[in-house]
Amino acid sequence: MADNLEGKSRAYQEAGVDIDLATSLLKKVKGKISATRRPEALAPIGGFGGLFQIDLSRWKHPVMVTSIDGVGTKLMIANMMNKHDTVGHDIVNHCINDIAVQGAEPVYFMDYIGIGKLVSPLYEQVLEGIADACLRQNVTLIGGETAEMPGMYGKDYDLVGCITGIVERDAIISGEHIRPGHVAIALPSSGLHTNGFSLARKVLFDKAGYTVDSRPAELGGASVGEALLQPHTCYWPAIRQAMADGIALDGIAHITGGGLYDNVPRILPEDISVVFDAAAIRHAPPVFKLIAEKGDIERHEMYRVFNMGVGMVWFVPQQQAEQAIAICKGAGFDANIIGQAVAGNHTVTVENA
Repeated sequence: MADNLEGKSRAYQEAGVDIDLATSLLKKVKGKISATRRPEALAPIGGFGGLFQIDLSRWKHPVMVTSIDGVGTKLMIANMMNKHDTVGHDIVNHCINDIAVQGAEPVYFMDYIGIGKLVSPLYEQVLEGIADACLRQNVTLIGGETAEMPGMYGKDYDLVGCITGIVERDAIISGEHIRPGHVAIALPSSGLHTNGFSLARKVLFDKAGYTVDSRPAELGGASVGEALLQPHTCYWPAIRQAMADGIALDGIAHITGGGLYDNVPRILPEDISVVFDAAAIRHAPPVFKLIAEKGDIERHEMYRVFNMGVGMVWFVPQQQAEQAIAICKGAGFDANIIGQAVAGNHTVTVENA
């Protein structure tokens, strides 16, 4: 019987799937994964399901908030650079931001890696990046799935994450309280984050002829690959502090695919519009200007596809703007006012774009 099982194992390996390699590589990063465990996590990673107990001495009326997303074609840049640790930060931080905008504290995360053939050190780099990002925000990496699928993927791979958080029912941030006169505060992005890479790759590689190692003067010494691979910023520390300090965070928008035009209306009341001043956006990474110039892309489309230097927008009452900005700066974000809410019909205008 033992010889028969061994034969089956070799047959599966010859078909392109190496079960033993996956187990071996996972052991290398189990220490980092274990370091992310919060006390509420009840079982070690590796079970059929992750167990997480809500601390009802802390949460009185807890509401679970969950979101799922992927890194997209930014993974192709990681492959070109042969650098895979930062995409782990990308997926964790993107997912955290998506639930933090509703006031939810992120508590546990799960990942999915789909790949044609498992290779080292790609696998460890991705998981170590995920674990490091989770540890930084006190999130338990509670489980995951690695699917080795020869024939489905070539040299590329896919990376998806699912985050779960908790918010008190009466503390949910929905945007419903945004009124005319609320100011829009921008928290800066580090670059493209995880959106717009299909257009960026077409412009920079196909049209402009750059490689990931090219260093155009516009990027100030950085290579194209370095500029594109900048990790997605996590804004939860600033949100957490603002909530603790009693700031009226009446609406928060995570600026992802669709930019200001498509993401901000998701939180606006039907009778509210927002007017942004593009000239007020500070420290926009130069990669956006490079893409616009090399691709001859009209500014309106740039603001529809990319975050254009704004990773998140807070809507707060005018009288709390100064305090909110100070909290952002204390968390490491050079935030500033870039617009305001006005009476309208659920639309966004970007002036001076």
